[in-house]
Amino acid sequence: MFKLIFNTYKASFSGLSRETWLLSAMILFNRFGSMSVPFMGLYVIQSLNRSEMEAALIITLYGIGAVLGSAMGGKLTDMIGFRPVQILSSVVGGLLFIVFSTISHFHTLCVFAIVISFFSEAFRPANFTAIAHYAAEGTITRSYSLNRLATNIGWSLGSSFAGIIVKINYKALFILEGVVSIIVGMLILSFLPQIKGFIKKAKETAADMVIMKPWNDPFYVKFILITTLFITCAFLMFRIVPVFFKKEWHIDELEIGLIIGINGILIALFEMIMINKIEKKRSPMFFIIIGSVFFAVSYLLLSAPIIFHIISAVLTIVTFTVGEMFVLPFINTVVISRSNEHNRGLYAAGYTLSWSCAQVVGPLAGFYIAKHLGYNWLWFGLACILLLCAYGFNVLDKHQQKVVLKTN
Repeated sequence: MFKLIFNTYKASFSGLSRETWLLSAMILFNRFGSMSVPFMGLYVIQSLNRSEMEAALIITLYGIGAVLGSAMGGKLTDMIGFRPVQILSSVVGGLLFIVFSTISHFHTLCVFAIVISFFSEAFRPANFTAIAHYAAEGTITRSYSLNRLATNIGWSLGSSFAGIIVKINYKALFILEGVVSIIVGMLILSFLPQIKGFIKKAKETAADMVIMKPWNDPFYVKFILITTLFITCAFLMFRIVPVFFKKEWHIDELEIGLIIGINGILIALFEMIMINKIEKKRSPMFFIIIGSVFFAVSYLLLSAPIIFHIISAVLTIVTFTVGEMFVLPFINTVVISRSNEHNRGLYAAGYTLSWSCAQVVGPLAGFYIAKHLGYNWLWFGLACILLLCAYGFNVLDKHQQKVVLKTN
């Protein structure tokens, strides 16, 4: 039995390139270093004695910077390559975080919130593009799953570690994040192979061929619009639902942390195995549609008349996580399948932009609806939107299949 389990895990992780493992290790450290982001609002309120609205403004500006950084990071990746973009964003972002810890002037903090997130988020489309470049043949979805696994582990460890540090000193949190970010840049500089002549080759290729831009790809534009709406709804599971658990279901913070932690544990234990078993059996869009339905059901469970709230909360997170394991790895696959090595940065930026937009729009809209209409209406609305997204993905997939058949 144990040998069978071991062999299953071994098969799931085998065949991945050395660079894929290296990039996943870098994103683990990068996300671990993002430990200060969840505490930025609390830092403004408790350490700097500012109002909640001022803290909300800082968080919103951070989200705006993330949108700009995702877009520019993708453009720069196609221009100068994913390696220098990752190095530059890590080192400069790290230095800015260290400087951020010394500032108390509010308007200067606002400017730094935008600039810091700009450099921090520029890392993601470059890393996303690098994964596709180095993935061994036939391992693209598993390569991204490993990257997601590293992201989840890094985020979970970083958030837990940050909770310890803030009890000692808030400023130390930003200094540590800056140091970790700089170390990530130095590790990429030292260990990720340099691609010689990237800029020259890119210019020569661009002169000889027409390179499709994402905004000129009708399928991709529609896909990203639906994906942005989808991610905005999904994002609220980790922004508003914990507040709901506390205020409405009276679950304490320790239990909420443990329940939310189930998400990362399940992904770490089962996603790679699941992807290894199913990725070649159906199209990526099929699994995205299935996962979208699971997401919708997870929100409906929050409004179900269940007396035992702990059980309901656990069931919600488990259902959500199953949906996440179906959807997110295969969204990566669709994004990469539409691009090539000369425009992959822009395509990756389109996807990371959807996450950045979700950070800006989702929490504000969600809390507004919850406050004025109630949580049940919010959960029902989110479920309906997610089911509409599933329908949209289905329509888009069928239309694309017809286009392919006509072309052939």
